[in-house]
Amino acid sequence: MTELRFFMKEINGIPVGEESRFPALRDALPITLGSKLPEEDGLYLGYGLLPDLLPYAMQDDYDLTELQPMQIPSAVLENEHLIAEFALSLGGRLWRLYDKDSQRELMTNNLQFIPRNLAIRNAWYAGGTEWNCGRRGHDANTCSDRFAAELNHPEYGPVLRIYDYSRDRKTPYQMDFFLPPGSRFLYSRVRLANPGKEVVPMYWWSNIAADITPGCRVVVPAKDTYSNSYNNGSHFINRVALPDGDGFDTTYPGRFKYAHDHFYNIPADTRKYEALIKPDGKGLVHMSTRRLQGRKLFVWGDSPGGHHWQRVLLAPGVEDYLEIQGGLAKTQQEHLPMPPTTVWEWLEAFGAIEADPGKVFGEWDDAVQEVSAVVDAMLPESELDRILADTKDSIAKQSGKLRHTGLAFAALEELRSGSKLAPQLDFGTPGEKQAEWVQLLNTGAFDDTPPRSYQVDPAWLPLMKKAPDTWKRNYHLGIYYFRQQDWERVRQFAERALAQNRNAWTLHLAGMTYWKDEDKMQGLQLLAEAARCPEADAYLVKDVLKLLILEKEYQTVLDLYPALAPIHQTRPMAKLQYAYALARTGKTAEAENVLLGNDGLYLPDVREGAVDITNLYIWLQEQKGIPAEKIQVPTVLDFRMKG
Repeated sequence: MTELRFFMKEINGIPVGEESRFPALRDALPITLGSKLPEEDGLYLGYGLLPDLLPYAMQDDYDLTELQPMQIPSAVLENEHLIAEFALSLGGRLWRLYDKDSQRELMTNNLQFIPRNLAIRNAWYAGGTEWNCGRRGHDANTCSDRFAAELNHPEYGPVLRIYDYSRDRKTPYQMDFFLPPGSRFLYSRVRLANPGKEVVPMYWWSNIAADITPGCRVVVPAKDTYSNSYNNGSHFINRVALPDGDGFDTTYPGRFKYAHDHFYNIPADTRKYEALIKPDGKGLVHMSTRRLQGRKLFVWGDSPGGHHWQRVLLAPGVEDYLEIQGGLAKTQQEHLPMPPTTVWEWLEAFGAIEADPGKVFGEWDDAVQEVSAVVDAMLPESELDRILADTKDSIAKQSGKLRHTGLAFAALEELRSGSKLAPQLDFGTPGEKQAEWVQLLNTGAFDDTPPRSYQVDPAWLPLMKKAPDTWKRNYHLGIYYFRQQDWERVRQFAERALAQNRNAWTLHLAGMTYWKDEDKMQGLQLLAEAARCPEADAYLVKDVLKLLILEKEYQTVLDLYPALAPIHQTRPMAKLQYAYALARTGKTAEAENVLLGNDGLYLPDVREGAVDITNLYIWLQEQKGIPAEKIQVPTVLDFRMKG
């Protein structure tokens, strides 16, 4: 029989501190998108992208370098063939999937929790399978609690429901996981709802990390692919033939020199699957019903930066990984228009596969034919469709017993609207993070405490406008119009809030407003003042320093850095900005000492693709007259993923 157990997973890791007290007013995921696609492709490239990270605050306070014992609320589904373990407080991630028959991990089982700067709100970690909903990028709640409930089905056994709410799209979603007795596949039944009256741009990708075994091959039923190359936020998509469209056989992940994406163009009339197979013919397969049409391969590549990222993301002894992924759209540079009062559902299946290596590692057409035949024999597409239909009323629409609590913004929306987002989902009650908005609903006024969360939903605008004229009301209106990029109104409310209460929040908003509205010098002065405030936290300090360097205000950085609280002066990212300011003001020896002291400046929160520290080190060596071809960048400073 299948078992569902809840337990505390004990693991060593680097805890992510409290999220920032300040709103994320700068987009950490800017995208410049180019393409060379036929006009008939009809992709939604660029549709649905958002101009900032509101209403979220960043999760970037993890500057510790020493691992600590951690306890992670978790759940496990287990039958005769598989063990599926989920981390409920870390985005509900499928942490591991273990095949008992072959005694092997099917996915990357990271043995430590190591957060790094790859997600929408910064903190992200490698391994297992993650769930990304709402907006492009690694999910806003990938390092946060998600709701979990327990159900039971007479045929499919115990069901683990993991569910959440996309604040970006005002959409609830649920994943009902079940592992029927005797099944060699873990099922994830996804139900994504748009209960509103507006079309919303929707995004979903399930990202699976697995070992990049030497000689392994990705097999997917496609003859061409959208090849995506990128560098520092710039993406270029081109459709090329499989397997050799990029000048080499791209179905072998180990052959990539640089980090790269391939979004496979599976024909509409073909079943949707992707398999990763090792030279012995054994591997992992991910398949779904046809709603989940996209499939992707991501590799870090055989470059210094790619190897560096693998090592800083993974525990010692864990093999390098790649990702195979499944999504709603053909590529991750798209969102799809989701009609109002609509539900989208699909079924995913994860499990082991074994195929004839002589065919898998031969001609591409032979490989696809072999794997397709094996997949059809193991789990026919008609069976996936049957299970999806069979579980709509018996599982997806049923309520469960709440076993773990997530973030309460859905409960706040239910309180505001007076209606349930989804009758079968228990989103609890609003908590401290939502308290000022509950007070606004109940009394029509804001409290006078520092903000705990932020709103850019138009449904809140009438309530904010009617509130008494206080700094808090004007501050929140400024945040709302910041999302609208209505700079005239942002200035109006930001300036009034600042005049009413000059604190770190109003200084931050006014400073960012002036900077955005082409009054850069005044804005930077206010931001530097905000960073000096005692309320300033990791995000505010680091972001202000980055912005000052971006604007080449090196002397301001040199003046600000010694005035920061001691804890902020020790932050590696703050030290990097200080080193930049030293270097650009002629203090090159001091700058190099910052980079090389204590075996090299280790940056736990460097952004994926960012090479600022690498470029600074190279520039410093060039100032000594060392030829570029002779410069050896220390591994700790080398994040280059391009030639």
